[in-house]
Amino acid sequence: MSYIKGYDPETLREIIDPHQCRDRLDEIGEQRSLPALLERVWLLKVLGRLDDALVLSEQSVRVARMAGTRKDLLRARILHATVEQSRGAYAAAEHELTTCVEEAEGQGWSAIAAFAAQHRGKVHFDAGDFPLARDDFKRALFLRQEAGASDGQLESTLLAIDAADRRRAYAAIAG
Repeated sequence: MSYIKGYDPETLREIIDPHQCRDRLDEIGEQRSLPALLERVWLLKVLGRLDDALVLSEQSVRVARMAGTRKDLLRARILHATVEQSRGAYAAAEHELTTCVEEAEGQGWSAIAAFAAQHRGKVHFDAGDFPLARDDFKRALFLRQEAGASDGQLESTLLAIDAADRRRAYAAIAG
């Protein structure tokens, strides 16, 4: 079941049903498996419980480092960076996502590299750097196409490119 109902075209944030997400969070409870930790982090983040999400995301990175695969660790680090982004720590999020993009591309993991590039684009978008955001979204689109991504993933990336173009044009007119 997908908890993402779409993406806000102005903020690029996930559109979710908060009640459904809270129910799922209660259902997961205190499970300690890495997939459960990562899901809990994401749910806490989209519900706006950023302090709890940060603590749990740091724990999920430690668990992935000790007991997961390199791909698991990258996914945990990307999620941690998105929590940092939501907290407004753009420099920290951008740095972490850059290292994740580089590592994933170096390993030939296009889908993970695309995921990290898409989120790095969102960091730039939130920070108001629309040309860099667009560059990252275009990179994510290329990587997603290379990885054979679903239509939904491609559509979310195209939406992000369009949003960055609109914001960049607006900033040029306003500036």
